[in-house]
Amino acid sequence: MKAADFDYDLPPELIAQEPPERRDGARMMVLDRTAGTIEHRQFADLPAYLRPGDLLVVNDTRVIPARIFGRKAKEGTGGKVEFLLLEETAPGVWDALMRSRRRPKVGEQVVLDENLAVATVLEDGELGRVKVRVESRLPWLEVLDRIGQTPLPPYIQRKEATSERRAADKVRYQTVFAREPGAVAAPTAGLHFTPEGIDRLAAHGVDKATVTLHVGIGTFRPVAVENVEEHRMDFERWQVPEEAAAKIAAAKAAGGRVVAVGTTSVRTLESAAARPEGFGAGQGRTDLFIYPPYDFRVVDAMVTNFHLPKSTLLMMISAFAGREFVLEAYREAIRERYRFYSYGDCMLIL
Repeated sequence: MKAADFDYDLPPELIAQEPPERRDGARMMVLDRTAGTIEHRQFADLPAYLRPGDLLVVNDTRVIPARIFGRKAKEGTGGKVEFLLLEETAPGVWDALMRSRRRPKVGEQVVLDENLAVATVLEDGELGRVKVRVESRLPWLEVLDRIGQTPLPPYIQRKEATSERRAADKVRYQTVFAREPGAVAAPTAGLHFTPEGIDRLAAHGVDKATVTLHVGIGTFRPVAVENVEEHRMDFERWQVPEEAAAKIAAAKAAGGRVVAVGTTSVRTLESAAARPEGFGAGQGRTDLFIYPPYDFRVVDAMVTNFHLPKSTLLMMISAFAGREFVLEAYREAIRERYRFYSYGDCMLIL
């Protein structure tokens, strides 16, 4: 299968640069896989498509303000350095991306904003990757919350972002479910939900289960190979708690549908099911790559945003709903002027 099979042309003006005024104010395209139909609704209409006994599964990862800036210690006020923290691999040790006109060498230190912390380069790798040790006077996540910026996707332009705009992004590029710090990108399908909306679904008989997948930089990594099968996913950390596993088993036994909110929830559930012992509670690191054909073991329905051309996320939903049907839906979304990507509109696939 070719990566080009998942390409499409998107007018740049349809890439959402701002979230809707209200979290639940997005449009929602509804795809029925059995009937082969497409409907145009509002996200607030979601309860009309779910049944009592269905189970919503959400990702509670919390986006950390992973973009930080500093200056080389030995150069005083010069030598600006930017880090994008990716994953803490040991206490105080991070895999990161680094940008600098003159890259600090292994062993060099970078003083971070407000002199609250210092980063020491431990390893210098390929494609801008480094390993750094961070030492701070205060707890690191507290410092990071003070000095870090939200790592928005590259297609959201904030070249002259004010402090007010950055503060707004810090809130809106975070789901209401966010609890566990560790992601460098939001599980964006979850951005549409509000506490009131969850309460309405509960009153309708739709319960909620929570899993965790810490979204990494791989979510933006393009498929650079011609043949899809040759692409390798970056590893991401996942967890399915006992309570979530029990709720999923009970919903399945009672004939309810497991409705995954976002591709990250899908990847978590299907990674848990791919183990030799089958689906159940657990945790680990996954590089599962879902593309057509794929036999979904847990997920029955999906809420998802619109994804980039030739992306692994578009390939995943193509595996779920069929490539031709999905690309037809994307063409219709473009004709109907839907808003695309992280801050854009969404799709419900039944």
